[in-house]
Amino acid sequence: MRTIVRVAVAAGLLAGVTACSADEPVPAPKQTVPASAAATVPALVETRVRGGGNDPVQAPPGWTVSVWARVPGARLLAWTPDKRLLVSRPESGDVLVLDAQGRSRPLVEGLNQPHGLAFEGDTLYVAESNQVVAYAYAAGEAGGKRVVIGDLPDDKSPELGGKYAHALKSVAVGKDGSVYVSIGSTGNISAEDRDARPERASILRAEKGKPAETFARGVRNGTGLAIDPDGGVWTAVNHRDNIANPENGEVETAYVNDHPLEPLALLTPGRDLGWPYCNPDPDLGNGEISYTGRPFVRDVQTNPDGDKLDCSRLKPSEQGMGAHSAPLGLSFAADLPGGYGDGALAGIHGSWNRRPPRPPEVSFFAWRDGTLGPQQTLLTGFQRTDGSRWGRPVMAVRGPDGGIYVSDDLAGVIYRVTSS
Repeated sequence: MRTIVRVAVAAGLLAGVTACSADEPVPAPKQTVPASAAATVPALVETRVRGGGNDPVQAPPGWTVSVWARVPGARLLAWTPDKRLLVSRPESGDVLVLDAQGRSRPLVEGLNQPHGLAFEGDTLYVAESNQVVAYAYAAGEAGGKRVVIGDLPDDKSPELGGKYAHALKSVAVGKDGSVYVSIGSTGNISAEDRDARPERASILRAEKGKPAETFARGVRNGTGLAIDPDGGVWTAVNHRDNIANPENGEVETAYVNDHPLEPLALLTPGRDLGWPYCNPDPDLGNGEISYTGRPFVRDVQTNPDGDKLDCSRLKPSEQGMGAHSAPLGLSFAADLPGGYGDGALAGIHGSWNRRPPRPPEVSFFAWRDGTLGPQQTLLTGFQRTDGSRWGRPVMAVRGPDGGIYVSDDLAGVIYRVTSS
């Protein structure tokens, strides 16, 4: 049994080149500093997934995890105004609608890698890889497709020659009706993204009746994108891979394993998250790390003299999680049981090139006094002791019935998590 109150046990990377050699020793993990702002909740316990396989998960005491629907390639989620669940499937080019029994059918088809989903009243927004489109939604049907933000870069953009590491996009709608879309970087280090038009590695905002403009930049891959209860825009970022140790300029497994942290940041107009010139630094010294309120430091490979960007001028990242956690879907939820209360849920996909790998999980960040607290593990166990995985959560959303619904694109299911 392990306690859920811990700072950052996260998971992996979405792009980069492995820095690990089979002959390198596996370094001991650094210690994380306990965070007093975390919600006080009981330790996780092992439980079986009802309708699932033989592998157990760890969940809060008294909580039940069940396979609610089987949806191959399930990615991001959104609830409709009439309490149906939508699921995007980029590889299939469609968005499915599921009824109360978990039965699915296509809502819209023939899309270009649809990913992010968001509602404003009865208007459904879908982020395709090359555009954001809107539909009029009613009674389980969607029609009247129109383009809200067009000409977004993806692997079909002529100037990119088919090279685009982070083509999938997320979308959120602010309280004033502004539409936000995440634009991932074309690669691990592609500084030209900062000067492209439209700017890549950024979050764009389209106010009603106006063209999209850059809202925040230096966001390598802000797949997690959500609006908080006060109307603030948050992003959970897949940050840089294979950064060099600033002490010797070498790319070393022991350093790469814990650097840089994956930011969870509150965005404001013009905010810069530093990529690829600055990295959020988890080091506190004496082998301890923290993911709360961490400053940015210069990247010794891309910004050795600090003349590309003054990292000391960047606002520290409000929260974060362990290096290579690969946060994907982000949502806000109210009044979770078991002492959790209000907060954000993040699907942690799990690392692909860390040694040892960070496990996939569903994370919770408590919402207190207008900001998010440190990471806590809500649901885990998708990774076996040998590092293999049977599941990879993508997104978690609170349902109208009070349950938590979790998409898993590896297992091809949607779980329903409930408390007794």
